[in-house]
Amino acid sequence: MSSTGPELWVVRHGETEWSRDGRHTSVTDLVLTESGEEAARALAPRLAEVEFDLVLTSPRRRARRTAELAGFPTAEVDEDLVEWAYGDYEGVTTPEIREDVPGWTVWTHPTPGGETADEVSARLDRVVRRTREHDRSLVFAHGHSLRVLTARWLEQTASEGRFFKLDTATVSVLGYEREHPALLSWNS
Repeated sequence: MSSTGPELWVVRHGETEWSRDGRHTSVTDLVLTESGEEAARALAPRLAEVEFDLVLTSPRRRARRTAELAGFPTAEVDEDLVEWAYGDYEGVTTPEIREDVPGWTVWTHPTPGGETADEVSARLDRVVRRTREHDRSLVFAHGHSLRVLTARWLEQTASEGRFFKLDTATVSVLGYEREHPALLSWNS
């Protein structure tokens, strides 16, 4: 481990039609758009310069394809990295949900038929524990799940993920400042 502690690099998958259009996507297994594939390829030179001793990916095609194009075709699939299950809101935009549930956000309201924040936290806590056993880990996953992962790394509740807007095909780094978990870089 580094002198200050382990690092966790997180990469949100490249653009899909639904991520581009603001539609909640968890179990629907979409492919990357052409733009998403190009952005994923552009990650390769940046990530090639870094040595990782653990590389994980969500099982969804969009995350696995991003990992492959970014230079990690053998990333280990980890079911805990799947996106927050949106249940009845799968494929629906926030403005559409708010027509029936004013002020709705995944951070503050239930997702009927989907996961609770506690369930998502439990999954991602396992990823945090696992990656803290390595010097430098890299994960490929999804917007909301990575935002919860970040909150949990920082020893915050899942709802604190609302403060970490995360764009597609970006790299963020979590680590430590002295003995405290810290956000080292975001959305780069």
